[in-house]
Amino acid sequence: MAKYYDVHPDNPQPRAIGQVADSIRQGGLIAYPTDSCFALGCQLGSRDGIERIRSIRQLDDRHHFTLVCENFAQLGQFVHVDNDVFRAVKASTPGSYTFILPATREVPRKLMHPKKKTVGVRIPDHRVAQALLAELGEPLVSSTLLLPDEEEPLTQGWEIKERLDYLVDAVVDSGDCGTEPTTVIDFSSGEAEIIRKGAGDTSRFE
Repeated sequence: MAKYYDVHPDNPQPRAIGQVADSIRQGGLIAYPTDSCFALGCQLGSRDGIERIRSIRQLDDRHHFTLVCENFAQLGQFVHVDNDVFRAVKASTPGSYTFILPATREVPRKLMHPKKKTVGVRIPDHRVAQALLAELGEPLVSSTLLLPDEEEPLTQGWEIKERLDYLVDAVVDSGDCGTEPTTVIDFSSGEAEIIRKGAGDTSRFE
């Protein structure tokens, strides 16, 4: 049964955030809010967590997972960013964007695109997500909480708790989330390619 954490959206309670981070370190899978939608998240090296995300969302091996990072310095440990791309990404973070970039050796092979060796990265503009990332001290492996055969992500923590009670270990609720996922920009070729138009403004990449 999932533990339910009612977290203040502007001043997240340190104790609750600490307990959620401990759950992640112990291999737990969580549902948590971001600046776009609720997401599923697990520890970077958790094979079990990644497989549970695949199972819940019914994803195949080609799905791009996202490393949700606390800041730009952390993001730079996991992807290669050249100067031109650096400026574009820096200007858009934190925010509702996912950037696909060449992965460094710090990224587990299971998380990379099998042929391109790329990975998605993002820095959320959300206080609860940021508090959790700061406490954890490493990125979260994440995927939008969009269930199979449903057109929109779940937006309310209580409903997620009800529907995924035995599939996740913790639900972090800080109020309703949006239904629009991140805008996805592929920079793996050095040029911006808009893969998905979402919550982030695409005008600077067009």
